[in-house]
Amino acid sequence: MLRLVWLAANRLFLWAKLLPREAALALGGAVGDQKARPARFWLALGITLPLATITWQAIPAVTIVMSPSIDAFAVRAAPGTIHKGDLVMFELTHPIVGPHPISVTKRAMCMAGERLREVERHSVFDGRVTNSSYYCGNTLLGISRPMGRGGQRLDHLRWGDHVLPAGFIYVGSDHPEGFDSRYFGPVRIERLTRMERVL
Repeated sequence: MLRLVWLAANRLFLWAKLLPREAALALGGAVGDQKARPARFWLALGITLPLATITWQAIPAVTIVMSPSIDAFAVRAAPGTIHKGDLVMFELTHPIVGPHPISVTKRAMCMAGERLREVERHSVFDGRVTNSSYYCGNTLLGISRPMGRGGQRLDHLRWGDHVLPAGFIYVGSDHPEGFDSRYFGPVRIERLTRMERVL
């Protein structure tokens, strides 16, 4: 085992020792009997600088989506009016997400002026509400769960049957375990940023 470690370390040392020479050759520098080739350096610069600039501009604009409830790995802000089905991002403050707000990405699933309806399910044992199904018109948006993944109690939205007021959007996803408006209610539209899928 020690011999393998020694061989690996020795190989790594030799590679690190030769790296400056190989880099100089790749960039057109004079090494040993090899003549200097400045054109190589300018070619390398011409390739790497535009790529670095594009990356520098693109990375801050792209947000990685950590939630499995949205069918996107990376999103970016997309100017324009939010429509039903659009991806939206906002800062969520809620006891279940911890002491600090987190950035979440959801879909706009029910818009202001549409009828949002909650249908409660009651326990056959004591008559208490166990969960609720939420509908936008006749479309099922999702069903609440009484407990979260970590066993914490989830209080769901008590809505009844009302039209969503102006300036509010119900946000969610198709994922049955998503944490969305089923629990924290509709979100004010000025808190939402319209997003588009990158990956």
